[in-house]
Amino acid sequence: MLSEIISFLPIIIPLLVLQLILLVIATIHLVKNDRLDQTHKLIWVLVIVFINIIGPILYLIFGRKDD
Repeated sequence: MLSEIISFLPIIIPLLVLQLILLVIATIHLVKNDRLDQTHKLIWVLVIVFINIIGPILYLIFGRKDD
């Protein structure tokens, strides 16, 4: 049992690091984004936090309202 879990660590650790990096980047950008009102920010926070890896990617693709 433990050896099976250890054998998946090379896959799990990079995914966790990627998820953490995306979460931090998307959250920082969301906080600094002045073009979204508070309601939209709240919705995006929920998407970023609760839809693991895909949520931050969705925000970075669709949620940013850059020039």
